[in-house]
Amino acid sequence: MLKDMIALTKPRLLRLNVFAVAVGFWVASKWDISWLSLLLVIIGSTLVIASACVINNYWDRELDQKMERTKKRIEYINHLRPAFVLWYGIILGAAGFAVLYVWVNPLSGWLSLLGWFAYIVIYTMWLKRSSTWSTSLGGIAGAMPPVIGYCAVTNQIDMGAWLLFALLFLWQPPHFWSLGIRRVEEYRAAGFPLLPVVKGITRTKFQMVPYVFLLLPAVFLLYYYDYVGLVFLIVSLLSSVVWFVHTLSGLKTQDNEKWAKINFLISVNYLMLIFILMVVNTTWR
Repeated sequence: MLKDMIALTKPRLLRLNVFAVAVGFWVASKWDISWLSLLLVIIGSTLVIASACVINNYWDRELDQKMERTKKRIEYINHLRPAFVLWYGIILGAAGFAVLYVWVNPLSGWLSLLGWFAYIVIYTMWLKRSSTWSTSLGGIAGAMPPVIGYCAVTNQIDMGAWLLFALLFLWQPPHFWSLGIRRVEEYRAAGFPLLPVVKGITRTKFQMVPYVFLLLPAVFLLYYYDYVGLVFLIVSLLSSVVWFVHTLSGLKTQDNEKWAKINFLISVNYLMLIFILMVVNTTWR
């Protein structure tokens, strides 16, 4: 039972998002870390993000059976029973919101609720089943974790919060569309109106380009406004150029499977590198 409950929180996705919360907290703290506050924001965020993942699994349980990548999730739900899974997700979310609102600050609590609502209602319940805009607008939810961590320290939405939001918001569509191109037939069979399914792979490749390109000014502005140091600027700009050049190369390649796989791996490693550099090269207070 416990194994199924953990699996429904999508542990790999959960870890990445909680790490993003910690990175945002670290950038805002500028090395003057309140370890108790960091622990509380991690606990609260973990519960809220886990809640969103559990309810997403509950809501998508029938469609997930149609895809190889997700069909095992129905086994976890059936072991626990759907009604239990729904309440499990609701309780996790309520507990996480309470921790953030009461013991961190109200702004962090409301931001977590906004991210939860964007993921569950706007993305899962509405756009994922009806529009190619699901990936772009669904990025609102995915961009919230570092903002929550940042605002746990600053208690205000300033330039740093917006830049962290922009970085994650821009990263997500090309990352997810790379996966979508690789598994386009699975998404087609499942009935998801993902961009590669509805508009085609070529159109998707073109649409990825501006998102990756805009990461260049996003990482530069983090340095310009003195949130990170010169090492971050140099390495992140070079990494952004590498990803951008590879994304452009997709416009000519005929081997979509190989190109999309490499592009997906670049996107994953790009984000982890950016996060690590933010922590290591955060400017001092």
